[in-house]
Amino acid sequence: MRNVLAALSVAIAWLLVSSCTARAQAGAAADNNLYNQLRNAGPGGPAPTHDISGLWTGNIEAKKGEVPPLTPLGERLFSLNKSQAKVGEAASNDPWKTCDPFGFPRSAVDQIRFIAFGQMPGRIVVLQSYERTWRDVWTDGRELPKNAGLKGGPDSKMYGYSVGHWDSDNVLVIDTVGSDDSTWLDTRGYPHSVEAHVQERYTRVDHNHLEMSVSVDDPKIFTKPFVLGTSNFIWVPNQETQDQFCVPSQAITYLNTISVPVGGGSSHPN
Repeated sequence: MRNVLAALSVAIAWLLVSSCTARAQAGAAADNNLYNQLRNAGPGGPAPTHDISGLWTGNIEAKKGEVPPLTPLGERLFSLNKSQAKVGEAASNDPWKTCDPFGFPRSAVDQIRFIAFGQMPGRIVVLQSYERTWRDVWTDGRELPKNAGLKGGPDSKMYGYSVGHWDSDNVLVIDTVGSDDSTWLDTRGYPHSVEAHVQERYTRVDHNHLEMSVSVDDPKIFTKPFVLGTSNFIWVPNQETQDQFCVPSQAITYLNTISVPVGGGSSHPN
C-alpha cells in the first residue's frame, strides 16, 4: 500500500508540473501572438529622424548573448544565484518569483512584449508594459553621475541613472550606470556590480521596425565587455497596450500550493 501511495503521489506531482509547464508555454505563445501577427509588416515608410516614440511589441524569443568568463568575485556571486532553470522554482532565489522589481538591465531583455518611448524636451521616458515601469533618459547634455552607488556618489537605483543621445538620424544610444546590484542581469542569474556600465542601442530601421542591443561593461564581475541580448520590435498600429503584472499574492499562493509541494516546477504564475 505504501508503494502504491508513493507512486500515486509521484504521478500527481508529475501531472501538476506538466500542466503548469504546458500552461506557461501556452501563455508565452499567446504573449507573442501580436509580434507574430505583425512579423510580416512592411516597412511602413522611412524612419522619421530622431524619433522612436510610440508603442512597440518585442519578440519574447530575444537572443541572449554569450557571457564571457567571470572574475573570481563574479564566480562567487554567480554561485549564490539559483536560477529556476538550474534548481526549479521552489529552490530558486530569483527575486522575480515573488514579483520583486526586475531592475536594470534585466528589464531591457526580459518580458519585453511591449515597450514605449515618450519623447519630451530634455528627456525620453522608456515605458515597459510589464509591471508598468518607466525610466527617465536625460537627453539635455548632462553627464552620468560619478561613483553612483559608491562612496562620494549618489545612491544606486533599481533602474540606474541614464543619459541618451542620437548616434545618427535613426540610432538612439542610452548609457546607464548605478544600477542596484541586488538585481540579476537576466533569468540565468548572472550578477552585476553597481559599477556596471550598460549601453542600449535602438536602431529604427524604417517606420515599422526597431532593433535593439544591450551591452555590459563590468570589469569587477566579467573579464571583458559583452552583448547581453538583442531583440527586434515592431510598431503597434493601434498603440494599445495590455495589463501585465506579477502580483505578489498570486505568486506566493502559487509557490505554496503548487511549486513547493511538487518539488519546484519550472513555470511562473504570470
